[in-house]
Amino acid sequence: MTFSLVGRCNRTGMLGVAVTSSSVCVASRCAWARSGVGAVATQNLTDPALGALALDLLERGLAPSVVCEMLVRADPYPEHRQHLLIDRHGETAAYSGAKALAVHAQATGPFCVAAGNILRSDCVPPAMVERFALHPEQDLDLRLIDALVAGLEAGGEVRELRSAGLLVVDTEHWPVIDLRVDEHATPLAELARIGEIYRPLRAGCVLRATRPHLHVPDIRPT
Repeated sequence: MTFSLVGRCNRTGMLGVAVTSSSVCVASRCAWARSGVGAVATQNLTDPALGALALDLLERGLAPSVVCEMLVRADPYPEHRQHLLIDRHGETAAYSGAKALAVHAQATGPFCVAAGNILRSDCVPPAMVERFALHPEQDLDLRLIDALVAGLEAGGEVRELRSAGLLVVDTEHWPVIDLRVDEHATPLAELARIGEIYRPLRAGCVLRATRPHLHVPDIRPT
């Protein structure tokens, strides 16, 4: 009950995942990313352990296609899964099991791969990939959210969307963006709204974590 996209910014090297679903807390189960390693979405009847395993295997230097095959072999129920992977070089891989739910599809584009299940149309992943590639000069978080919007415009999921998430890693060993919306009537619009609030604050959050001696908080009364 999900559609998602994993992508890499070829300008900055940042990696990320954007995901949305009618199922609550989708980002907590499906979105995975690790700085200097890659990004992964694992969905359909989700086993979150496969996301962590995929990143561990990518960190060993294995190609996404090889990792995808290893996930299938390691899983006693691979026919129920969908996996999307991208590594730090932008190489991608995708897998949809034979028992992925209802209308399911996947599509690959430059530095990205998208997939979904219980879709209104198999045009949803290609629309996401096309939108992601449209403005490579934009920040990765904007492109990832816009890709989800394109998926919704192309038909989206059969059921009403209720949750969404955005996960982005850069050079730090923790996500520079980790935003989630749950049980919301318009989760993509809310995700975009929260992203706009956080975007001008992000550099300061990184600075206070990495170089706190250079960060001077604004403590003026309001």
